[in-house]
Amino acid sequence: MIAETRAKLLAAGRRAFGASGYAEASMDDFTGEAGLTRGALYHHFGDKKGLFAAVVAEIDSEMTARLCEISSMASTRWQGFVDENIGYVLMALEPELQRIMFRDGPAVLGDPSQWPNANGCIAAVAQSLEILKQEGVIVDIDPEAGARLINAASSSAAQWIANAENPDAIAKRAVESFRTFLEGLRANKSGPWASNESRLRVVA
Repeated sequence: MIAETRAKLLAAGRRAFGASGYAEASMDDFTGEAGLTRGALYHHFGDKKGLFAAVVAEIDSEMTARLCEISSMASTRWQGFVDENIGYVLMALEPELQRIMFRDGPAVLGDPSQWPNANGCIAAVAQSLEILKQEGVIVDIDPEAGARLINAASSSAAQWIANAENPDAIAKRAVESFRTFLEGLRANKSGPWASNESRLRVVA
């Protein structure tokens, strides 16, 4: 019953935040749709912000799974690394993620680099950079420093897209520049992986 109640509130909150945005979504939207009382919301999440943070965590977990799948489809480790990072930026074009993760998220929860999941993301990118460095694919770079710079760049690009009047046009510019930024890491820019073009394309 506890898990079911929590799941109902999460689902209702996600729909309300995605459709109306954090500011416009009300406590009654969550509890009324779920057929529960405000007391249940307070018990499980504390308040509206607590519910929003839980929704963000749920979506973030789904995004991570999707990005891992994107990376696994690449023909080389380097291409998987590029595709995964570009894939994250392009998620800012999806309406639900655009509103919840890249617009309201930073406004309500603060700097994404300080979110609970941030250290895990940075650690994963740093690990990828370390492996790529050991394989001679990229230049000698401090993995953690590189990971933090990449994380900041991708997060900034996604927020730029999400808040733009024309997200598709901005996405095209952001991805092109971000790809050039990542290419600068390669030790041999004419290596065998150079011809492997990303499967990810920006909507024209």
